[in-house]
Amino acid sequence: MPEINSTALLLVPTGIGAAMGGYAGDALPVARLISQVVDTLITHPNVMNGAHLYWSMPNTLYVEGYALDQFAKGNLYLQPVNSNRIGLLLDKGICEDLLLRHLQVAEATRATLGLELSDYLITDEPLDINLQTSFSGASWGTITNPASLLRGAHKLIKLAKADAIAVVTRFPEEPPESMPIKNYRQGSGVDPLSGAEAVISHLIVKNFGIPVAHAPALNPLPLSKDISPRAAAEEIGYTFLPSVLVGLSRAPRYLTSYQLNTISSKNVGYVITPASACGGSALLSFAAKETTIIAVEENSTQMNVFPESLGIKAIRVKSYLEAVGVIVAARAGISLDALSPKISRLESLN
Repeated sequence: MPEINSTALLLVPTGIGAAMGGYAGDALPVARLISQVVDTLITHPNVMNGAHLYWSMPNTLYVEGYALDQFAKGNLYLQPVNSNRIGLLLDKGICEDLLLRHLQVAEATRATLGLELSDYLITDEPLDINLQTSFSGASWGTITNPASLLRGAHKLIKLAKADAIAVVTRFPEEPPESMPIKNYRQGSGVDPLSGAEAVISHLIVKNFGIPVAHAPALNPLPLSKDISPRAAAEEIGYTFLPSVLVGLSRAPRYLTSYQLNTISSKNVGYVITPASACGGSALLSFAAKETTIIAVEENSTQMNVFPESLGIKAIRVKSYLEAVGVIVAARAGISLDALSPKISRLESLN
């Protein structure tokens, strides 16, 4: 069983229509709950980013998805920090009004929250994001001018001394026909943007090894009375940037060698994941270790990859409340069998 001094990883893969965590920050209550019963919680931006809404938790580490995969493999170590200097990278394709809105958000976080931002940079070419869907129904995307994205990130790191980068790109107003935005706003579809957002952040982290998170630049949608509570965070302003900047302000540094006060994959005692989404790189890496995998059934997704189909030993639970109970029982040294009304008899080994 994991050590009493425990670290947990909360995974909700992006762009797969997760019932909880498939919207802007709607898995944040889950993260808040789990953070209360572990010493350290590791999770990723799409769990924590609630557009204008956010909730800072001192024991929670905000780690980009590609970095999480490398961390799980043992290739990266996480070094908690008190603050980061954030570089703001803006897509040249953003119209003037939306550009100004995002710059005002950046200034507001400096004045109101005390965040440290470098001077901003606009890419030398429009990035031109294209949205796609896979055969499984998951969202993804492509960048027409990825070199411009990388040039901009490089300048922010070298010239502005950025420790982390917030990227804002212009996204198409109309998602693919296979992902009608109406369904998503009403709480029954896949986020059409998140798969492409992951491509953007993965590219920068892979090349430069620093924390990155993304906010799409979009015009406000028409007011509607039929918005799902889970989608409502995305309806309350012109920008998704506030929570991104807050998250990046204390995102851990990514190190390639162990140093004092760093966290390694060996420290992770629990991985909590949707039961139908067990095929991701990070989960497979942890499944090969002595890590307790907790698979949550009620967080349904568009995937159909259950732990048993991959030979992964996992504790199946119905809800995140039950997942927290598994962690609390382990920390108390209580066998899960003792919490069931039926306990099997001991058998002889002779």
